[in-house]
Amino acid sequence: MADITRRLGWRHLRGAPTAHIRHHRSGKLLHDGPGLSFWFRALTAALSEVPVDDRELAMTFHARTSDFQDVAVQATVTYRISDPALASARLDFSVDPDTGVWRGAPLEQLGTLLTETAQQHALAVLARTTLSSALVDGVTAVRERIAAGLGAEPRLPATGIEVVAVRVMALRPEPEVERALRTPAREQIQQEADKATYERRAVAVERERAIAENELDSQIELARREEQLVDQRGTNARREAEEHAAADGVRAEAEATRTVRLADAEAARSVRLARAEAEGSREVGDARAHAQAAWLRVHADVDVATLNALTGTRLAENLPNIDSVTISPDVLTGLLARLGAGGGEAGA
Repeated sequence: MADITRRLGWRHLRGAPTAHIRHHRSGKLLHDGPGLSFWFRALTAALSEVPVDDRELAMTFHARTSDFQDVAVQATVTYRISDPALASARLDFSVDPDTGVWRGAPLEQLGTLLTETAQQHALAVLARTTLSSALVDGVTAVRERIAAGLGAEPRLPATGIEVVAVRVMALRPEPEVERALRTPAREQIQQEADKATYERRAVAVERERAIAENELDSQIELARREEQLVDQRGTNARREAEEHAAADGVRAEAEATRTVRLADAEAARSVRLARAEAEGSREVGDARAHAQAAWLRVHADVDVATLNALTGTRLAENLPNIDSVTISPDVLTGLLARLGAGGGEAGA
C-alpha cells in the first residue's frame, strides 16, 4: 500500500520498489513505474498500484477419482504480474488518493481465477485415475497437469499474469478411507514388528541359554577346583599332621632322653645324698654314742643322791607351768598323815 501524506491541499505519494504506480490526470499518464514518489492533487489524480513481486497462492480443493473416492488436494501457485499496465487495464488496481488503499479487491479476483483454473485441470486428471494410483503418483501428475494448464490458459497472459511455479503438497483421501488404506500396511508393519520381536526374543533366549551354560560350566569348573582345593588341603593337613607327629616324636624322644638323663642325675644325686646322710647319720650316731657313753661314765661315778637331784631337776624342767594348786581336805589329811607317819619312823 502506497504511503500518502497531506500538505496544504496537496498529496504526496511514496511507493514501494515492489509496487508499480500509474498516475493519470485528465486521461494523461503522468507517472508510471515502481518505487515512485511525487506530489499530486486528489481531485484531478487517478492512481493505480499494481504489485510486481512474486506472490504465493495456497489453495485446497476436493476432487473425485475414477472409483468415486473423494480426495483433498493441497497446492500452491507462485505468480507475478509481469505487465502492470495490462493488469491495471483488466483489473481494478485503483487506490484512494487520500488513504492509498485499493478501492476494490484485485488480488482476490486473481486468486479466484488461478484457483478455478488449477482446480479444473486437477479434476480432469483425477477423474481418470483410481484412488490407489492417485495416492502413489497423483502428486506428480496433478502438478504437471496444473502447470501445463495454467501455462496454456489464454486469459492469464491477457491479464498480464505470469505463473512462476506450481507445487502440490498432498493428496489426501477421506479419514475413514485413509484409515482403511493404512490398515494393511499397519498390519504388515505390525507383523514385521512381531517377527522382529520374536526373533529378538529368540536371540535373547539363545543368549540367556548360552549365558546359563557358561555359568553352569563356570560352576562345574569352580566345583572341580574346589574339589582339588579340598584334596590339596587334605594332603597339606595330612602332611602337616605327619610333620607335627614326627616333630612331636622327636620332641618326645628328646624329652624322654632328657627325663632319663635328669632321672639318672637325680638318682645319682639322691644316692650321693643318701650316702652323705647315712655317713652323717652314722657319724652323728657315733658321736651320740660316744657322748652317751661319756655321760654314762660321768654318772657312774656320781652318788645316788646327786642323781636323784639331777633327776628332779630334769623332771622339773620338763613339767608344765603350774599357776595354782587346789588341795582338797581329803588329800591334805592323807598327806599330813603320811608326813606324820614318816616323821615317826624317822624318830624311831
